[in-house]
Amino acid sequence: MHSPNVQWRKSSYSGSGDNCVEVAETPEAVVFVRDTQNRHLGYLKFSAQEWTAFLHTLKAGQV
Repeated sequence: MHSPNVQWRKSSYSGSGDNCVEVAETPEAVVFVRDTQNRHLGYLKFSAQEWTAFLHTLKAGQV
Protein backbone atom coordinates (compact mmCIF):
# COMPACT_ATOMS: atom_id res chain seq x y z
CA MET A 1 0.00 0.00 0.00
CA HIS A 2 1.54 3.27 -1.11
CA SER A 3 1.67 5.97 1.59
CA PRO A 4 -0.45 9.04 0.89
CA ASN A 5 1.25 12.37 0.23
CA VAL A 6 0.82 13.78 3.75
CA GLN A 7 2.99 15.23 6.50
CA TRP A 8 3.84 12.41 8.93
CA ARG A 9 4.74 13.16 12.55
CA LYS A 10 6.15 10.82 15.16
CA SER A 11 4.26 10.25 18.38
CA SER A 12 5.62 12.35 21.24
CA TYR A 13 5.47 9.20 23.38
CA SER A 14 7.83 7.30 21.06
CA GLY A 15 10.97 8.82 22.53
CA SER A 16 14.20 8.33 20.64
CA GLY A 17 13.84 4.59 20.06
CA ASP A 18 13.04 2.80 16.84
CA ASN A 19 9.66 1.44 17.97
CA CYS A 20 7.62 4.41 16.87
CA VAL A 21 4.23 5.25 15.49
CA GLU A 22 3.69 8.04 12.98
CA VAL A 23 0.43 9.87 12.43
CA ALA A 24 -0.76 12.08 9.59
CA GLU A 25 -3.95 14.13 9.63
CA THR A 26 -5.59 15.47 6.49
CA PRO A 27 -7.91 18.43 5.84
CA GLU A 28 -10.54 15.87 4.82
CA ALA A 29 -10.73 14.64 8.46
CA VAL A 30 -8.86 11.41 7.77
CA VAL A 31 -6.09 10.13 10.03
CA PHE A 32 -3.35 7.75 8.85
CA VAL A 33 -1.20 5.72 11.24
CA ARG A 34 1.90 3.67 10.42
CA ASP A 35 4.73 1.81 12.11
CA THR A 36 8.09 3.47 11.51
CA GLN A 37 9.89 0.12 11.38
CA ASN A 38 7.53 -1.20 8.72
CA ARG A 39 6.59 1.79 6.60
CA HIS A 40 6.71 -0.41 3.51
CA LEU A 41 3.76 -2.42 4.85
CA GLY A 42 1.44 0.57 4.56
CA TYR A 43 -0.78 2.36 7.02
CA LEU A 44 -4.11 2.27 8.80
CA LYS A 45 -6.79 4.79 7.90
CA PHE A 46 -9.29 6.21 10.41
CA SER A 47 -12.02 8.80 10.29
CA ALA A 48 -11.57 11.75 12.63
CA GLN A 49 -14.39 10.38 14.81
CA GLU A 50 -12.73 6.95 15.08
CA TRP A 51 -9.37 8.49 15.94
CA THR A 52 -10.90 10.76 18.59
CA ALA A 53 -12.73 7.80 20.17
CA PHE A 54 -9.48 5.80 20.20
CA LEU A 55 -7.57 8.62 21.91
CA HIS A 56 -10.31 9.10 24.52
CA THR A 57 -10.19 5.36 25.26
CA LEU A 58 -6.41 5.48 25.70
CA LYS A 59 -6.59 8.51 27.98
CA ALA A 60 -9.25 6.80 30.08
CA GLY A 61 -6.92 3.80 30.52
CA GLN A 62 -9.40 1.38 29.02
CA VAL A 63 -6.84 -0.46 26.85
